[in-house]
Amino acid sequence: MDLKTGELYWPRLAGSRIDRYPPLDRDVRCDVAVIGGGVTGALVAHHLGRAGAGVVVLDRRAIGGGSTSASTGLLQYEIDTPLYKLIDLVGADHARRAYRRCVACLDDFRELVNQLDDDCALADRPSLYLGCDPDDVDELRRECDERRTIGIDVDVLGQGELRRTFGMDRPAALWSRRAMEIDPYRLTMSLVRGATRAGAPVFGETTVKTYDADDAGVTLATDRGPFVRASRVVFATGYETPEFLDKDICRLRSTYALVSQPLERIDEVWPRRCLIWESGDPYFYARTTTDGRAMIGGEDVDTADPRERDALIDEKARALSEKFHKLIPALPRIDAQFRWAGTFAQTKDGLPYIGTTNQFPRGYFALGYGGNGITFGLIAAQIIRDLFTGTGNDDADLFRFDR
Repeated sequence: MDLKTGELYWPRLAGSRIDRYPPLDRDVRCDVAVIGGGVTGALVAHHLGRAGAGVVVLDRRAIGGGSTSASTGLLQYEIDTPLYKLIDLVGADHARRAYRRCVACLDDFRELVNQLDDDCALADRPSLYLGCDPDDVDELRRECDERRTIGIDVDVLGQGELRRTFGMDRPAALWSRRAMEIDPYRLTMSLVRGATRAGAPVFGETTVKTYDADDAGVTLATDRGPFVRASRVVFATGYETPEFLDKDICRLRSTYALVSQPLERIDEVWPRRCLIWESGDPYFYARTTTDGRAMIGGEDVDTADPRERDALIDEKARALSEKFHKLIPALPRIDAQFRWAGTFAQTKDGLPYIGTTNQFPRGYFALGYGGNGITFGLIAAQIIRDLFTGTGNDDADLFRFDR
């Protein structure tokens, strides 16, 4: 599957520091085979390895070469579905527990990165969620009340305060003090380096062709010839999973992103370099980079056809640039030095799918679909580790396939 196209920022930033991993060249045995070497697979391998499992990682591309290289690296507790709407979809207890788990995950990211050989450009940021029209004001207030009910520190900012503090002309916004940003490519590479140092073989450019499970384990046949024999298998296969899973779990769409030139006065004009996103359709969001650029994304479309998606890259980059200029006119106009398109997935409730399905006995799935997929990836790694070790996880039922 063609997951992304264009000029990607993170791999270019990494340059010669990119780690390369060879294809599978021999039969291997392990406790757990992780299929997928993106950020979710790397998180899973890290957590399983630290729990004492013998892990092997396989990816059909270069490690980190799929959707991870096109991610914009937002770490948020917010789920694509607002809390008050999620309560209507899945019930109050389920929705509130899911939001609490995502809030706790932000602290877990800080602890995780402190264990690595790279800070991965992890930075704490506040988050500004903008309403687009007057009808949004009551919904933002309702969402603020629901979040405060479960202890989330959030405020509603009115139109006057937005103009005075941010120079933005919007009817209202939610101001949340808990969010982060990260370089997802560096995070993936650091996690995989740690896994290899702990003894985990990692293989790129190796496609799993067949999955044969019996009472003792799973045999994976690969296009390279050698086999992998594992007690358990984790599918961290992202947006390609619907191609082989016999469940209708998501809707595939296309999204767009760009990175600007370094912007003068960015710290003066962009308060606390907060994450910015909005309630509008098509979607829009923005963050900063360590070298003073704006990273802007959104303009989603209802197609996963790569030809249709890619034909719109220039048009969508112009639309994103214009939205950004109208939102923050005090900054220079954008020169899109990097621009790309990618496929992503949305679920019916905005929650990921984590756990097991009868189609693949002895298999676990870690599918962090949605706008905060990296946060979901860490939650998946924690839950799958606990399921594998038998310690259990109280939140596993939140994200199960049959919820």
